[in-house]
Amino acid sequence: MKSVLFVCTGNTCRSPMAEGLLKAALPKGSDVHVSSAGVAAMPGQSASRETAVILKKKGAALDRFKSRQLDATILEQTDLVIALSSSHADMVKRSAPEFAQQVNLLTDFIDPEEGLQGVDVPDPFGMNSDAYEEVAEVIELAIPGILSAVEKL
Repeated sequence: MKSVLFVCTGNTCRSPMAEGLLKAALPKGSDVHVSSAGVAAMPGQSASRETAVILKKKGAALDRFKSRQLDATILEQTDLVIALSSSHADMVKRSAPEFAQQVNLLTDFIDPEEGLQGVDVPDPFGMNSDAYEEVAEVIELAIPGILSAVEKL
């Protein structure tokens, strides 16, 4: 089984949203495990209300989701790590250099014509629903590139 991990700060907004959207995009019966974690997460929290609303609108609900702190055990079980910002990618690479080759920035999976490669996905925490919608749009632009990368694993 192939494994994809999304990483953000608290694992309640961006990374669970990416997790849900990628799961919804995968074909039925896919052999890809998708999860998420945070570099500074408080384990056991639900996804933010705004994230849950957006995922539901897009038919991508997360069942029984609980936030979790990123650790070496999670990384050992992962083939592709997708960070939502360059600081998240750097933190993973510094804390676990043996996994550095697996770490990518989400926006690097977006078609270069969009002009978003190398850009951080902004943290919508505490903002209005428009901020969460913008995050979902950026993640959705990356989904085709992520699916292509997963096929090559």
